[in-house]
Amino acid sequence: MTAPSNGKKCVMIIAGEASGDAHGAALVKAMRRLNDRLVFCGIGGERLRAAGVKIVVEASSLSVVGFTEVFAKLPQLMQGISRAKGLLKNLRPDLLILIDFPDFNLHIAGTANKLSIPVMYYISPQIWAWRQGRVNKIRRRVDRMVVILPFEEAFYRKHGVPVSFVGHPLMDDPSIAEEKAGNPRGDFSSPVVGLLPGSRDREVERHLPVMLEAAAILQGLEPGIRFMISAAPSVGRDVITPMIETAAAPDCIVYEGDVRHIFQNSTLVVAASGTVTLEAALRGVPTVIVYRISPASARLGRLLIKVRHAGLINLIAGKTVLPELIQEDATAENIAAIVLAMVRKPERMARVRRELLEARTLLGEPGASHRAAGIALEMLDT
Repeated sequence: MTAPSNGKKCVMIIAGEASGDAHGAALVKAMRRLNDRLVFCGIGGERLRAAGVKIVVEASSLSVVGFTEVFAKLPQLMQGISRAKGLLKNLRPDLLILIDFPDFNLHIAGTANKLSIPVMYYISPQIWAWRQGRVNKIRRRVDRMVVILPFEEAFYRKHGVPVSFVGHPLMDDPSIAEEKAGNPRGDFSSPVVGLLPGSRDREVERHLPVMLEAAAILQGLEPGIRFMISAAPSVGRDVITPMIETAAAPDCIVYEGDVRHIFQNSTLVVAASGTVTLEAALRGVPTVIVYRISPASARLGRLLIKVRHAGLINLIAGKTVLPELIQEDATAENIAAIVLAMVRKPERMARVRRELLEARTLLGEPGASHRAAGIALEMLDT
C-alpha cells in the first residue's frame, strides 16, 4: 500500500478482536462523516473492511483468550507485529488509532512513537484490573487515551496520561436507548434462554459444552423451556453443530445473525464474560455471566487480577448486579440453578432489570463514536 496523494490524510487503525472491530468501524464511519478526505488501513475484521478500511492483516488470525493461550498463536502474533511495524515505516500514516488488544498494540505504539506518528488509543486495555505497570508504557507511547468506561478517566489522570471519556459506543444504538425498565422480557410460562458461548473457537469450546449440559438439566426440570444459541460470525455453525450433536442436550435453535435478535427474543441469557454481557445489560436483559479459561491461565489470573468482578456492568455499578460463575464455579449444575431461580421468580428478574437500566446511566449519553472521531480529527489537524 502506498501513501495517499491529493492532500488526503492516512489513518492506520488496529483492532485485534471482534468487539474492537465493531467499535472501530463505528469510529471510522463517524470520522468519514466529519472529513471525507481520509484514507484508512490496518488490522481488523469484516466490519472495519465494510467501513472502507484496507485490511492488511486479518484480526481473526491474532485473537487469543487467556494468558497461556497466547503461546499457541505466538508465530501469528509476531508476524502481525512485523507487518504492522513495516506498514508504519513505509506508509508513515498521519495518525495511528489503537483499539484495546494491549500487548500487541503497545509494541506498535512504541514504533509509532519513534517515528513521531501521533497515537490515539481508543478503548483502554483493562490495566486497572491487572498489570497496572503497563500504564507507564502508555504514558510514554500514547498521545491521547480515549476511554469508554467512566472510572477509567480518573485512573489515567492519576497516572498523568492525557485522557478523554467519551461515553460507551454501545449507547449509540437507538434500540438500547429505547429499553425501559417496565418492558417485559418474554413469556415466563415458556421461557427462552439465550446461550452466548463467545466469539472465538477456543471460547466456544470451553463454554458451550457446559452450557448444553445446563440446558439438559433445565429441560428436565422445566419442560417448557427453550434455548437459542448465538453463533458469532467469527465462529459459525460448523463449530457449534458438532458440539450440539454430541451433547445430551435439548433441541436448540442456532442463530447466526445479529446477536440483538437473541436479546430481543430471550427471557434471559447465559453468556461468556466480555463485551456481549455489557450489551445484554444495557438492553436490560438478565444475564448469567460465565467464564472458563485453561487451568494455567486461571492460576496466573488469580495472582495478577486486582478487581472483584469479571462482568463489566458489575464493575461499573460497583456491586454484583449480575451473577458471575468463573472457572470451577462455572458448572452445569450452578448455571442451571441460577437460571431456574430466575425464571421461577419473575419479580427477581424485574429487580435485576431495573438495576441494569439504572447502571446504564453511568455510561454517558449517545454519541461516543462521534466524540471520539472529533478527538481523532483534532489530532490530525495539529
